[in-house]
Formats: sequence, C-alpha cells, structure tokens
Amino acid sequence: MKKYISLAFMTIAFSFGFVSCDVETNEEPGGTNVEKMAGRWDVVVNAVDENGNVLYEDPYHMGTITIMTYNTSDNDGDKMWLDDRGEFWSFKMKVDVNYLARTFSADERNYNAKGSGTAIVTDGKVLEGAAKNLHGMPNDSIVFDIVFNDDDNGLKYRISGQRYTGFYE
Repeated sequence: MKKYISLAFMTIAFSFGFVSCDVETNEEPGGTNVEKMAGRWDVVVNAVDENGNVLYEDPYHMGTITIMTYNTSDNDGDKMWLDDRGEFWSFKMKVDVNYLARTFSADERNYNAKGSGTAIVTDGKVLEGAAKNLHGMPNDSIVFDIVFNDDDNGLKYRISGQRYTGFYE
C-alpha cells in the first residue's frame, strides 16, 4: 500500500512540474506612454530674457541640479510630471505633452500641492541623442522655460541639460 501511495504522490508531483510554470510567454512587459521623455536629468538653470538671451548664468549658484520627468498614474500619453525634487523652486507639476514631437508645456497652473504659486512652462523639448556626455557618447537632452508668479525678481528661467547616465561626469 505504501508503494501505491508513494507512486500516486510522485505522479501528482511530476504532473505539477508540467503545469505549474510556463517559461515561454508571449507577453511583452511594455513601457509607459511617455517613456522616451521620462527620466532623470542633470540640468542647469539660467535666467533669460523674452528673446531667450541669457541674462544671468546660474543666478542662484546651484550648479548642476537633478530634475525628474515621469508618467502620470493614469499613464496618459499627453501628460507627464515635471519635478525638481525640491532642488530649485520645489515644483512638481503636470505638463501637457505632444509625445510624437517630444515637446511639453503648461499653461498657468499650481506648481506644487501646497498651492504656493503658479508657473508657466513653455518651449519644453526632449531631444533624442542631441547631447554628448563627457565620454563623447550621444545622450538625450532636455530644455524648457519656466516662469513663477511668486518670483520677486520676475525672471524667466531656462532649464537645460542631459539625461543622467549613471557615470561620473
């Protein structure tokens, strides 16, 4: 009897090996709807005039800062988050996206959840392969202008830089 129970148990265990996992799958993990525009960016902030001419390079002496762009929870292809992680003006706001053109902008809207003020984002672009890192390899770049209604200096800022590579630059 022990022999039959062992044989039945082995048969069941052996059959689970065939049905428990399917190594082959046709599912692709996919990505987000703004994946080529999303990322971590090393950028600099300059003050510019209405024509885009630089008035002040790095007016607050911050050097290179990091900003993030990422998809919304709805994974909309026409919106993404623009977030300076508290390194410049503490903005974290949704911007409108034209994914095919790799452009973004935002009409006047709150730039953080506290309602500290509003900001306008214009001329936002992600340019694939347009930058070169210190090693000479092509890298994506980002550029946009932003104006804050609570800026006592009334400046327009151009934020520009390239995608974070993970290598020491």
